[in-house]
Amino acid sequence: MHDTLTLAQHFFVAAVRFLFVVALALSGTSAAYVFYILICRRIRAYRSPLRDVPGPGTAHWLNGSFDDVPEADATRLQEEWVKTYGHVLKFHSRFGFSKLLTVDPVAVSHVLQNCDTFQKSEFLKFTLGTTIGRGTYNSWMYCNFSRRPLTFDNPAFGPAQVRKFTPLFVEKSLELREIWADFVSKSSRKDGRLSLDVYTWLNKVTLDIIGLAGFNYTFDSLHSPDEKQNNIYEAIRSVLSAPARDLILALQLFFPAFRFIPTARERTLDRAFQEIKHIGSGLIEDRKAAVLAERSANGSGVVEKQDVQGHDLLSLLVKSNIAADMPENMRMSDSEILSQVPTFLLAGHETTSTAVAWTLFALSCHPAVQAALRAELRTCPTDSPTMEQLNSLPYLEGVVRESLRLYAPVSFTQRVASHDTVIPLHKPFTDKHGVLQNAIRVAKGDFVVVPIRLLNRSTEIWGEDANEFRPERWESLPEAVNALPSVYGHLVTFIAGAHGCIGYRFTVVEIKALLFTLVRAFEFELALSAEDIVRRSGIVGRPVIASNPAAGPQLPLLIRPASMD
Repeated sequence: MHDTLTLAQHFFVAAVRFLFVVALALSGTSAAYVFYILICRRIRAYRSPLRDVPGPGTAHWLNGSFDDVPEADATRLQEEWVKTYGHVLKFHSRFGFSKLLTVDPVAVSHVLQNCDTFQKSEFLKFTLGTTIGRGTYNSWMYCNFSRRPLTFDNPAFGPAQVRKFTPLFVEKSLELREIWADFVSKSSRKDGRLSLDVYTWLNKVTLDIIGLAGFNYTFDSLHSPDEKQNNIYEAIRSVLSAPARDLILALQLFFPAFRFIPTARERTLDRAFQEIKHIGSGLIEDRKAAVLAERSANGSGVVEKQDVQGHDLLSLLVKSNIAADMPENMRMSDSEILSQVPTFLLAGHETTSTAVAWTLFALSCHPAVQAALRAELRTCPTDSPTMEQLNSLPYLEGVVRESLRLYAPVSFTQRVASHDTVIPLHKPFTDKHGVLQNAIRVAKGDFVVVPIRLLNRSTEIWGEDANEFRPERWESLPEAVNALPSVYGHLVTFIAGAHGCIGYRFTVVEIKALLFTLVRAFEFELALSAEDIVRRSGIVGRPVIASNPAAGPQLPLLIRPASMD
């Protein structure tokens, strides 16, 4: 490794700083600011040890190593990079950012387990904060903005509480089944099929579920016409439909000074979050009053963690927060509890609905798998299974895991090194100078990408059929999957470590309840060619029609009542 800058590199640094002074004198302040930031990044690239890591060059002055494909949807391109440059590589993001990408499981585990050294990047915080608010999206899914994070042992997310929520999951799934059955019965097609945008309906049912399970709040979006939805529903739709890709947003993401520029998107999101927080504040006050009344009525006047029970996540959070034996440094302020409201509403339903939609897509592409799953589901003697009954169905478990592996809702997350450090490797890599390296050296401020979809689809880890939807693989997994960081089923989908997804049990059982009900009742087929359904990511990778992307996320499928044979 070349640790020191050459004389030529020192001259280059001095020269570009001089050019910045010239630019500042000759151009506007904004242009000079952008120029200065870009030059600083170029200097950082020269100084970083990542300069010796192999990888693709710059394909586009704005998009870095990505030409026509957005970075969030570039899994196939990154797979080609891994084949070309190996399991450790560097690529260029927008505006010249260099990022480390590795599919080495030991390296990824080290990054996720050492959250003080590898922290959430400012870019990730800004992106999530402007999309779903500064709650605990990655405690629910992948990150945490709170000083006192929700943890895996929080009773609000434990198996006992998910067991209590299961009847709600099933009840809402049955309501959706009846709505679809009514639609199908009115189909004018001779074959009895109906073309239906299942993605939109799955969004509605999962929003109704998180409303009741999260806050004991009734959206009833399943039964309300789209033009007569309540204010908070409209606020959530505004957040999810706000443009995720535009020039101003890109400038704000990479150049913090531009975040002071007011935009139409920002105003839309502000109005939506104000509406959500207004209702959330009232819900919190109601829960606190109820908990305090319960504490007064129980005789001792004290609530302890083992006493924490409730019918929704918000009540459980409030109760556990004021429990006498809750450590003071783990208590959350009202504002911190309030910040969970938009997170639960947005992350708690969007990721689940997207996961179920992609599962139905996969089952439509593989009718034999769909038939085998339906046969197993019909061995259950009830329409209203318990959590234990859902978890006792092995093929359903395999289908859910395989879908979450192949169609992980989030493509990647990233971290930034808080200081100079070394990342260990399972196997060495060869640097740009042909030298074999047993670890990766990174400098303070270097970005490290955790490629969730890439790891879930790696042929070196999962076998040559890694890109195929094959639930039977879960009957006998390759030994290599044991090295992956995971909280569920060897999948990187929910990541791992202190910021792993605390809502994974909730999500998995909810997915199972929806699939149990819908696949038992209906047969699903593609309404379009599989090639015309593509993935487009904001934060979550939603299905979009390639020939009509302006129509937004949707998944049209043909459905009809399933044969009883």
